[in-house]
Amino acid sequence: MKEILVLYYSHRGSVRALAEHIALGVHQVPGVAARVRTVPRVSTVCEASEAEIPADGPPYVEARDLEECIGLALGSPTRFGNMAAPMKYFFDGLIGSWVNGALVGKPASVFTSTGSLHGGQESTLLSMMLPLMHHGMLIASLPYAETALHTTRSGGTPYGATHVAGKEGSAVLSAEEIVLAQAQGRLLAEYAVKLAVAR
Repeated sequence: MKEILVLYYSHRGSVRALAEHIALGVHQVPGVAARVRTVPRVSTVCEASEAEIPADGPPYVEARDLEECIGLALGSPTRFGNMAAPMKYFFDGLIGSWVNGALVGKPASVFTSTGSLHGGQESTLLSMMLPLMHHGMLIASLPYAETALHTTRSGGTPYGATHVAGKEGSAVLSAEEIVLAQAQGRLLAEYAVKLAVAR
């Protein structure tokens, strides 16, 4: 079974909700499964560290998860228009994967959640694309052929699936956000299968 790595960091649950729907979209493609992983929090205290196994949710990602996947969906909440520190920290440590070209030619897509509609969704998605391009990955967009992009009043961009959590940090996705997240997972899996056959 070929796998798409759905890798995310979620602080209040909304990015995790997007990841779950992206994984459902991946599972709509025959012969493909989603491998869902997360990254640990980064502590501001040097002595503090996370347990090796998270208290709940998926396991922490390892470099081999990236090497074994045929595609990657990467998600992070927005932090001042950029990806969150835990995700950046994880990518900063992937020099071995970069040297070995482990991700070259694999498709990738990105997703995020913000507290407000103009909270930096698109700049965060673009910031997550940068390390993926340095690793030689192929960026898969969320095309306007997905009609929910034309009607959404909440999250959703051609750069990737998004969610607007609001001031209260709601992790409940809108109907359009769910449709777009699942479409993103399905499209990524379809692209990855075609690229894997071509290799």
